[in-house]
Amino acid sequence: MNDANRPERTRPDILFLSFFGVGFLPKAPGTWGTLATLPFLYFIGRFNPPFFLFIPFIVIVTLISSFVTDSVQKKFNLHDPQFIVIDEVLGMTTAWLFIQKHNLAHLFVLFILFRAFDIKKIWPASYFDQEVHHGAGTILDDIVSGVYAGVVYLGINYLFGQYLNFI
Repeated sequence: MNDANRPERTRPDILFLSFFGVGFLPKAPGTWGTLATLPFLYFIGRFNPPFFLFIPFIVIVTLISSFVTDSVQKKFNLHDPQFIVIDEVLGMTTAWLFIQKHNLAHLFVLFILFRAFDIKKIWPASYFDQEVHHGAGTILDDIVSGVYAGVVYLGINYLFGQYLNFI
């Protein structure tokens, strides 16, 4: 990204998409964006809320993020710039919907799984990432990766869950 198409970090849309500037941290902004989500998910999880309450929130924020991302990408002539990490926030939150026990070990397993699926981009995540030329493609590949991470987490929890209850 050169200076001509570098967005100002103080713009509200850029602050939102970068998760309050986290996306501008050096090296692996997607990992930083995912890590920045964890304290919120851990805190909310302490109240053990029913997962279905978060589905409307995720859907609404996904829709808003898709359109804001599309607008920013067009305005600055960018495609899936690294500073946009709201997709990682939404993907990790989607994976979190599958959590069976709200402790650090379970959250850590979800984090590792989500990052692995987000990096690998197994179909249809790869389709959204490569073929959907709208802000929705930038966002939806991480939602799909979050679902994959959540489903694999459920399998791990079924097989090894008793070993993850120590933290």
